[in-house]
Amino acid sequence: MKKFEYMEKYDYEQLVFCYDKTSGLKAIICIHDTTLGPALGGTRMWVYENEDDAILDALRLARGMTYKAAAAGLNLGGGKTVIMGDPKKDKSEELWRAFGRYVQSLNGRYITAEDVGTSVEDMDYVAMETDYVTGLSGTSGDPSPMTAFGVYKGMKACCKEVYGSDSLEGKVVAVQGLGHVGYYLCKHIHEEGGKLIVTDIDQERIDKVVKEFGATAVAPDEIYGVECDIFAPCALGAVVNDETIPQFKCRIIAGAANNVLKEERHGDIIHEKGILYAPDYVINAGGLINVYHELLGYNRDNVLRDVAKIYDRILKVIEISKRDNIPTYKAADIMAEERIEKMGRVRSNYIVR
Repeated sequence: MKKFEYMEKYDYEQLVFCYDKTSGLKAIICIHDTTLGPALGGTRMWVYENEDDAILDALRLARGMTYKAAAAGLNLGGGKTVIMGDPKKDKSEELWRAFGRYVQSLNGRYITAEDVGTSVEDMDYVAMETDYVTGLSGTSGDPSPMTAFGVYKGMKACCKEVYGSDSLEGKVVAVQGLGHVGYYLCKHIHEEGGKLIVTDIDQERIDKVVKEFGATAVAPDEIYGVECDIFAPCALGAVVNDETIPQFKCRIIAGAANNVLKEERHGDIIHEKGILYAPDYVINAGGLINVYHELLGYNRDNVLRDVAKIYDRILKVIEISKRDNIPTYKAADIMAEERIEKMGRVRSNYIVR
């Protein structure tokens, strides 16, 4: 992988490799842009096939965080960490504390939090070594419920555009991935009278959602082709691709996963097919908004108010898309880039004072 060429293409600031022999830590911290403020982004722990896959994941996710923060109206830049390792086997106190020291060494340019494969408890260990971590126990805690609430509100906005009403009552929603966010999203949909078709690679998660919300379960590779009104990807990314697009029988794609489009052209294809796509970094910003408020002084009512604004932001993206006759993923980029460009005129790179 030609790292500097990639960084130049998308205007990255920093890529940091972190290794600790004692704990086995192999981490990559990526800082994309700090025009609006310090780079905030969670720490993902995953089993990658190779180092290039891990680096590319960090790069893509960090850039996505820049756009997510900008589109959400937050004074934050974008960053991300990926740790190469099995979250079920390789975690230890020494690993998290070693990672915390690397975060501290960046002196506030990067703030971390939990993400896929990591937990509030893991971040508590990180906090023993750095001030630049959020989403801790005893504060805002797990951001997943707020992420799910934001996706739910964005999903309703999409329904308003496509069906003329934002009600989910009677709507069939296919949810892919039943982790923390997927579970809470199913809860919101069920409580409003929506019907659920679900899948996951963890049978226990499936059983819980089927029992509590009356969901219908299907095999992981069957979820793309089910008859539904809304497809909600809430697992890993790149699920809208050449193989899945011909299978879709939905009019809306709106979920919590990052990097849903495998390539930008896939956003063009579903736009041409008349499928409304809620851009991932706009609709799933609830967790980021949650931890941002922790930095300000946490008040749950204020967080709920700001996360609910995702409804209006999705409508704004749709408005730009219709106005300019462009796919929604491009419309979201325009909305985010305009804010970064305007603020860049009055702010320089974030500096700790």
